[in-house]
Amino acid sequence: MERNVSPDGHPAEPGRPQSFTARMTVMWTDGLGRASIRAVQTLSVLALTWVAVLAVTRVPLVTIPVLVALILASAMAPAVRWLAARGLPRAVAVLSSFLVIVAVAAGVVGGIIALVRQQASVLAARAEAGLGQLQQFVTTGPVALTNDQIDAARGEFQKFLAGGSLGADALTGLRTAGEIAAGSVLTAVILFFFLKDGEKIRSFLIGFLPGTRQGKARLAAERSIVVLGGYVRGTLIIAAIDAVIVLVGLLILRVPLAVPLAAVVFLGGFIPIIGATAAGSLAVLVALVENGPVPALIVLVILVAANQFEHHILQPLFMGRVLRIHGLVIILALAAGATLAGVVGALLAVPLAAVGWTIYKTLAERDTPGPEPIAPAAPGA
Repeated sequence: MERNVSPDGHPAEPGRPQSFTARMTVMWTDGLGRASIRAVQTLSVLALTWVAVLAVTRVPLVTIPVLVALILASAMAPAVRWLAARGLPRAVAVLSSFLVIVAVAAGVVGGIIALVRQQASVLAARAEAGLGQLQQFVTTGPVALTNDQIDAARGEFQKFLAGGSLGADALTGLRTAGEIAAGSVLTAVILFFFLKDGEKIRSFLIGFLPGTRQGKARLAAERSIVVLGGYVRGTLIIAAIDAVIVLVGLLILRVPLAVPLAAVVFLGGFIPIIGATAAGSLAVLVALVENGPVPALIVLVILVAANQFEHHILQPLFMGRVLRIHGLVIILALAAGATLAGVVGALLAVPLAAVGWTIYKTLAERDTPGPEPIAPAAPGA
């Protein structure tokens, strides 16, 4: 019988691995080894995600229409189901809901954009005058700033208003008018097929997964559709309520251009947390110019109150379980989306983050356990 002997002639410790393979096995199976393996796996997933995001951002003319069509299809799916349940053929239900909803949305958005565009020069002039009054207050107030600092900030703001940089950001990736038209047509076509053949497309994509994973993938897809649809409908309602609150306040205070300013707040409401308040800052400047500092302060209070009302009441009421992610995550998603794709990225970042979180939670769930065993009754019970 062989015994392990150490170099000094004493018996080696029993159970101590002697071979290189055994020592390597022990090294990678202890706590530090398992942590190292998990770190390598995490870095690999992050690298793959970064490559995928980089590839997607290289073809915005394809990815943006697909994402927009997916979000709109999720919001329109209940209307299609309602019409189909009333006996209409699937194709007719899709075409009817598609034409009606697209026409209504195009009319509303087009009317708002036209209204804001008609008053754009007036809004810019009022905002510039408001900055002039604000500069005078700041230079003579308790915290005095130099005129050079204020003039530099004022020049940047005027360049932003006059140069149309907001519209340029909103059209990131669609550089020419032809690309804009192509993207719009492509979005409409994809939206129609998502509504008509959404179940077939989903089954086709899930079919590439192993059989044991298809159930979870199907559940994740169904929950993601619910999340996207609820997010779009909830955001639309919340943005409309914010705009109405601001409009009523501006009308009571007799602030000029109340309707265009409320329209700007409505458009900004599609960017969560900060959109409506940031868009409403233009109303504060107009009120400062035309009505003085006290009405401007009241408008600011209305904006802050509307933001708190949205965050604490409207979002829980209309979003429900749709947007159960922390506010910090929303801010980071907005920053990442705006960095990658401008205003379009900021608009799409939050619903995509909500869908990603939904998919993660679904895939991380354990299989539904069976009924728990009944504990035996205590003696004498």
